[in-house]
Amino acid sequence: ILNCHLATGRIGRPGSGPLSFTGQPNAMGGREVGGLANMLAAHMGFSAAERERVRRFWSAPNLVDGEGLKAVPLFEAIARGRIKALWVMGTNPAVSLPRSRAVVEALSGLDLLIVSETVSRNDTLANAHVRLPAAAWGEKDGTVTNSERRISRQRPFLPLSGEARHDWWILTEVARRLGYGHAFPYRSAAEIFEEHARLSGFENAGQRAFDISGMADLGRRGYDELEPFLWPRPAGRPAQVERLFADGRFFTADRRARFVAVAPPRLASPPSEPWPFVLNTGRVRDQWHTMTRTGLSARLSAHIAEPFVEVHPDDAGRLGLEQGRLARVSTPYGSSVLRVLVSRGQQAGSLFAPIHWSAQNCSSDPIDALVQPVTDPISGQPEAKATPASITPCPVAHYGCMLSRRAARPAGLTYWAAARTSFGHLLNFALDPPEEGWRAWLESVLPAGSRASFADPAAGCYRAAVQADGRLEAVLFVGPDPKLPSLPWIKALFEQPRIAPAERRAVLAGRPAEPGVADEGPIVCVCYQVGAARIAATARAGAATSEAIGARLGAGTNCGSCIPEIRRLLAQEKGAS
Repeated sequence: ILNCHLATGRIGRPGSGPLSFTGQPNAMGGREVGGLANMLAAHMGFSAAERERVRRFWSAPNLVDGEGLKAVPLFEAIARGRIKALWVMGTNPAVSLPRSRAVVEALSGLDLLIVSETVSRNDTLANAHVRLPAAAWGEKDGTVTNSERRISRQRPFLPLSGEARHDWWILTEVARRLGYGHAFPYRSAAEIFEEHARLSGFENAGQRAFDISGMADLGRRGYDELEPFLWPRPAGRPAQVERLFADGRFFTADRRARFVAVAPPRLASPPSEPWPFVLNTGRVRDQWHTMTRTGLSARLSAHIAEPFVEVHPDDAGRLGLEQGRLARVSTPYGSSVLRVLVSRGQQAGSLFAPIHWSAQNCSSDPIDALVQPVTDPISGQPEAKATPASITPCPVAHYGCMLSRRAARPAGLTYWAAARTSFGHLLNFALDPPEEGWRAWLESVLPAGSRASFADPAAGCYRAAVQADGRLEAVLFVGPDPKLPSLPWIKALFEQPRIAPAERRAVLAGRPAEPGVADEGPIVCVCYQVGAARIAATARAGAATSEAIGARLGAGTNCGSCIPEIRRLLAQEKGAS
């Protein structure tokens, strides 16, 4: 893409954008300060001249003399015993890296694992020798950079919680207590920013793109009042450069651009027997990375509450995979049991599974445990989109779900996935008949309180509701297939201080007692809690576009991330009519 833009002269012009430096704040800022294994601070590399420049600026005689290890090779080196101590900050490699089970094994073999975190539990923390409470995003004080090179002040809107401290303070204090306080004299984020700005302009003279030396003398007050600005901002040149390279000059010795020789794109491991599928991994709409924070939100879990594998209908029919049932996805590196989602939006021969779920919220192995550790030779990016895989049905006798105010993990489950709700917890699960029999199993699962139950052993159906002081405490459904009662209207009953006897019977029946009570169906619009059933009904009433749905229901009018799904529902309704 870069070469095509260079060859046609489409660089630095409006509408020509091959230079999306990075996807999100503050990943861009992380590169500016040298937050990659192959970079020094202020966009400098590891040439002899650059190393010498940084060494003199920092008075650092023992500055590292070459690039470090990128993420995947780093953990391979840990597994070989080459690295004995590791400090993890702001990431969860036990879930997010390829062959994540091997990563966990490597972490468990370290002599010292330090983890800075904002949460009390995640898969990486499970192996930590030292846990340091870090500041969360809303508590942080510093700068972030977006993808147009605009540096903005980030000011905290929450006080530090408990014993949490800023990352820079933690690093400074550790250095001081190890006897290196003279090299880490910082007393504030403002002082660190000032040094960063000075380094960016040190012996630069326009040779390096990143230069914000014009912001090096702000002082504490100037830093606190800093307005967003574009880099470069060198000393003595206050005007902002809106577009880099618009003058046709580049940051090379002769100011001319360089083409980059590229190899023809190809898969590292094309699918073949016994791995005939390509496993693609990625995100779902409402979750982030390994879900250590977004997974705590009931609202964000309302859309998709458990991990899944998406399969094309032709592949599903050929292999005996059914909507909502379980399947085992396998690669040469591991396997994971996931809920089947049959979708024509998936390519035949391909599988898609989200990356978010881990041991904290489901029984399945993290999907990255299945991903091959092959990396791009230049960037080190893992090939997380194309691992050869297979998929087979995972037979199970019963499917179930449980809504409860307190978290529950019944024994003997083949599969489970937990999610937060506004009142407590949702547990989706599957199991074979318990050895102790259904009655004893149900007794062990349900909390104390007044119980009402229904059982049809011949049909394999079991239902129970628990009430305490007139309030609904738990609801349990078990059946021979995944077509269980719709949950949104039952969730609403948990919000009531008391439920009527008719509502209690309706819970066991699996449908509202009153004929006028609407069932939202699966939540589509998280912002306004609008479900698929209500969107479909509104479409049948004449709302034929996403804009019309938004006008009537509000769905899609806030963040807008649900609009593609709304349009798919409208297309289905149009096809059905």
